[in-house]
Amino acid sequence: MADLPGYMHACLQTGKLASLAILVSAGIVLQILACALYNNWWPMLTVIMYVLLPMPLLFFAGSNGSSLTTESDNSWVNATKFLTGASAVGSIAIPAILKHAGVIGWGALAMELSSFFIFVLAIMCYIRMGADDDYSVL
Repeated sequence: MADLPGYMHACLQTGKLASLAILVSAGIVLQILACALYNNWWPMLTVIMYVLLPMPLLFFAGSNGSSLTTESDNSWVNATKFLTGASAVGSIAIPAILKHAGVIGWGALAMELSSFFIFVLAIMCYIRMGADDDYSVL
């Protein structure tokens, strides 16, 4: 993309950012709809996991984001990988446990899992978008 003019490059970056915002907004809307449509606010427990998910990355990974994708002997990086994985599994497990206990219905479960996968897609797009920038942390 080096041969594009500066205004075109800025427009493409803005479009990427807008699509990322739309994905995150769709995930939030599905999260709220899973609760509001069925008049049951228990599925909002997964928001706790969404908040906890980036915390190990922020506290333990440091500025070297590439250490998360490679094998490492560093115990802090290994703890980061474990806590992030546990939070991700918790984001799927909480709605499944609520459905198994009979607290939520199939529709709320489907919306919760759809919301999770949309958030995962947004994170993957963010990482891909950050790989194009020279000043990115990830």
